[in-house]
Amino acid sequence: MPQYRRADIPGACYFFTVVTNFRQPILGDEPAVKLFRECLQVIMQDYPFSLDAMVILPDHIHTLWTLPTDDMDFSTRWRLIKGRFTHLYLSRGGCESGDSPSRRDHWERGVWQRRFWEHWIRDEDDLHRHMDYIHYN
Repeated sequence: MPQYRRADIPGACYFFTVVTNFRQPILGDEPAVKLFRECLQVIMQDYPFSLDAMVILPDHIHTLWTLPTDDMDFSTRWRLIKGRFTHLYLSRGGCESGDSPSRRDHWERGVWQRRFWEHWIRDEDDLHRHMDYIHYN
């Protein structure tokens, strides 16, 4: 099994890209975008962070977060956000793609790609570049 190296700096700012399964445009309609925002807000109540910027595109999301000073656990936050969205999205008639034996073995649904991409923001220039990237999108 691959070993993923993640940044683990408490209180840091991170840029994330989260992609739908097979880049299906499930976030291309307003109800799905609204649902994603609601899921994000619910998880932020129990696992707070600062949402510095975000763009929701039909098949992926870019976002900048700053975590609390004593916290570096963005993976749990993403797991909970994606899980909550998936459950509610499918229960409201949303469709999934890419069912496979591996997904069934891991109790996964075909809404999101398994992983996400994160980048630790190192300085002000890095922050401005990623903020501009979000605004451009």
